[in-house]
Amino acid sequence: MASPRTLNKGSKPPPKIVSASGSTIRLHGGKVLLDACSGVGVSCFGYRSEEVARAIEVQMATVPYAYSSAFSADICDVLAKEILQDCPGGLEYVAFFSSGSESTEAALKIVTQYWREKGEDRTKFISRHHSYHGSTLGALSVSGHLDRRAPYSSWLSKNVSFVETCYPFRGQPEDMTEDGYVASLKHQLEAEFHRLGPSNVAAFVAETMPGTTLGCVPASKGYFRAVREVCDKHGALLVLDEVMCGMGRTGSYHAWQQEEGFRGPDVQMISKSLSGGFIPLSAILVHGTVVEAIRKGSGSLNHSQTFQAHPLACAAALEVQRKLRRDGTMSNIVEVGRYLGAALEELILPLPYVGDVRGRGLLWAVEFVADKETKGEFPARSNFAQSVVAAAFENGLYVHGASARSGSFDVQYVMLAPWFLITKPEAMRIVNKLKIAIQDASREWTQSGSRHAKAREAML
Repeated sequence: MASPRTLNKGSKPPPKIVSASGSTIRLHGGKVLLDACSGVGVSCFGYRSEEVARAIEVQMATVPYAYSSAFSADICDVLAKEILQDCPGGLEYVAFFSSGSESTEAALKIVTQYWREKGEDRTKFISRHHSYHGSTLGALSVSGHLDRRAPYSSWLSKNVSFVETCYPFRGQPEDMTEDGYVASLKHQLEAEFHRLGPSNVAAFVAETMPGTTLGCVPASKGYFRAVREVCDKHGALLVLDEVMCGMGRTGSYHAWQQEEGFRGPDVQMISKSLSGGFIPLSAILVHGTVVEAIRKGSGSLNHSQTFQAHPLACAAALEVQRKLRRDGTMSNIVEVGRYLGAALEELILPLPYVGDVRGRGLLWAVEFVADKETKGEFPARSNFAQSVVAAAFENGLYVHGASARSGSFDVQYVMLAPWFLITKPEAMRIVNKLKIAIQDASREWTQSGSRHAKAREAML
């Protein structure tokens, strides 16, 4: 076979999928994988759906495309109503795009326009270290992930500053209570507002539950209520990124709905589980007060894209969202999610080099450490997590792994984000295969360390 012309992320062509169904992937050459990550938290209803295929076919026969700056299609309005049932937290409007990065760009622009419409020169954004909000330049500007920022640092906006993220495993001192930790993070955010000048801050941007940087970190109790208070005190907007953790992934429709006493964000990004990967789709959900200010001002949103609100994507997403709300899907996410978490804590957490198991619903991560007692990190640029990914692959399991400098330390983890229809036996298969992969990688790492130690002794 001639070398492929498709330009991929890596220097080598990735394994080629020839067919997929449910959570099973079949590769060229015959290898079969159990996909424990839904791609990367995307294929929430698996790789095939007759209902979604029919919905796309019906839409294809009526309005397959509409240029949204000039026309609209009914299917987009129906999807909007489906998503915004009960207008949670005052989120009354939605704009559809094609990727998580695009939705972040749109969110930053609508926040900027909001303040201009109100006649306030608020141009500063506060984000968090170790964060990731997308690969386009605006989205990357509010991302704190150092490795992803570094190649484009000269292009990134200087109007963004960063505070520490809520990361109890490494950020909360052992002698500090959870309330004390949240208070310290709130104080740091308050201090950053004052450093920038409170009237200059447009918004605080955060992932409700970080996915691909720190690995599925649920916020400490009261954290988002605290940052909401700081934003409200100074009149700034709150923007939450739920591209990965939203749309049922963590056991509630919006991940932020699990935060007691929290009224929600002003703008929210969603994507991955919105259309389940059948056709790319993302969106921003916008509070009514933000839209009202724009309507009273210029009267139009100063942002549009060619494939915005694509009817075929909206048709696919509508069926996905209806599937999520019916047939007990959400209760399955919660029930099997608890089972998966308990199995990870029982069978994975005690293993060598496993420092933490954390998550919620069907979004979990296993963080690796070089020393379980001290939480010591692996040497810079080591690839322990990728060794686990490779070992899992050999054993017929696909998991997503990361080992990159996302901030002041290297976080090594593997992530699990299985499809929403997962069963308990399937969850246990994932855990058992992952256990073998970690044991294989641990053995290799220990042997490698022994070889290096003997080599150093020989040089003395």
